[in-house]
Order: sequence, then C-alpha cells, then structure tokens
Amino acid sequence: MPITKGFRQLVDEANTQITTYTVEQVRARLDAPGTKIVDIRDVRELEREGTVPDCLNAPRGMLEFWVDPASPYFKPVFGDEGTEFILFCGAGWRSALATKALKDMGMTNVAHIEGGFAEWVKQRAPVETYEAHKARRHKA
Repeated sequence: MPITKGFRQLVDEANTQITTYTVEQVRARLDAPGTKIVDIRDVRELEREGTVPDCLNAPRGMLEFWVDPASPYFKPVFGDEGTEFILFCGAGWRSALATKALKDMGMTNVAHIEGGFAEWVKQRAPVETYEAHKARRHKA
C-alpha cells in the first residue's frame, strides 16, 4: 500500500496547529515557574547526547499514556493545568507530532521547541550528561 501522506507533510500540518517556541524563547523561560521542559527522545539518545538540565523525560512511545488520567500509566505531573509543557526531540519532528497529539487529547498547555535538541545544542543552550541528569533527579 503506497504512503499517501509522508512524515514531512504530517509535521508541516502539525506545525500549523501547535505552539512553537525558538530556543531563545525557551531559554528565557527555563527557570520560570509554570514551565516544564519535556524530553521525548529515546533513552539511547539521552545517553549519547545528554539533555536539557532539569527537564522531564517522557519517552514518545508512552507520552499519551502518561498524560491521560484514565491510563494506568498516568503521571500526575501532567495533570498540572498551571504548567506549560514544552516538548523537544532530536530535530523537532517527533515533538511537533507529539504536541499535536496532546493538543488533540485536549491539552491546551503544550508547545514544542523549533529545531529540537540539535538546535538547542547549536545555540549553545545548557546541556548536561544523562548521568548527571539522573543523579540530580535522584537527589530531589
């Protein structure tokens, strides 16, 4: 069966329906109350490339389940309507699709980072190793 709509078209369509922030806009909000950065990349990417300090790790494959209060996998952090969740992936494609999926589920407090982690690193935004990230998480 031929593909009738490719990934690029899906991403482009999602981007017309979601909120997208630049790295600069997100950096300005890193310590702002009510903002939570969410890394949806696979753990192998986190181990290889590091991540954004103090972000929440929510694997793309589990995101909808972690967000839905009716799911046995629900994570209460996602129930905070006073928090804006800003997603990112490697290049901004998966996070665009994930942001649209969460918006389709009814979330209004969700956005993503244009260019993803690659753009984050390119603009010299703060990064920490995954080991340091895990250690900090376990201290809290």
